[in-house]
Amino acid sequence: MMGLWAVVPAAGASRRMASEVPKQYATIAGEAVLEHTLRRLLAHPDILGIVVALDPSDEYTATVPSLNNPRVSTVSGGAERADSVLSGLNALTTRAQAEDWVIVHDAARPCLPLLDLERLIGYVNEHRCGAILAEPSVDTIKQVDNKGQIVGTLDRAHLWRAQTPQMFRLHELRAALASCLARGDVITDEASAMESGDFSVHVVAGSACNIKITVAEDLTLAEMYLQSQLRVG
Repeated sequence: MMGLWAVVPAAGASRRMASEVPKQYATIAGEAVLEHTLRRLLAHPDILGIVVALDPSDEYTATVPSLNNPRVSTVSGGAERADSVLSGLNALTTRAQAEDWVIVHDAARPCLPLLDLERLIGYVNEHRCGAILAEPSVDTIKQVDNKGQIVGTLDRAHLWRAQTPQMFRLHELRAALASCLARGDVITDEASAMESGDFSVHVVAGSACNIKITVAEDLTLAEMYLQSQLRVG
């Protein structure tokens, strides 16, 4: 495999958390969410460096010791997730090769199992194509109209819930994101940008514990998962 890098977009304001503190700095198991997230990535020896995209007015970085790790650097993020990811990718171009691989991981996913990360990297290394961690849907999914009326039931056999990390070649992801932003496309994750550029993207089964903290109740669930992982590991 070529060089392996990571980008962590962490410039969000966390409007759905209803908290003065952005969710990446909320405390679980005695430490900031972002600290847990960075430690998961730093635990993998093949990741050469991690770029964290932060809000330029961020006042909470002192609560995240891993930001001082020599493998971690920071850049200014943007208004949207895609802007922050692209900022991180642009920063990597001065250190990485175009054919290197980059992992993008949500700052608010602190419970990523190392085995899931290794499975994703191993899959990409074997198949030489972009891939994401994802979880097969176990729920019945309804399609509704703008009045809230059900108009159809989707076949869950072909539905997966996207997670992160998502892993792609640096130059391909950078070009795909730049093109989407130039067109004004709505980009919900890196895979959607790659799909719009007709790149092949595969899914690798991830664990249910790799949750994304979105609302305050998720903090309790994340802490439960973290404590369980500490007992096992």
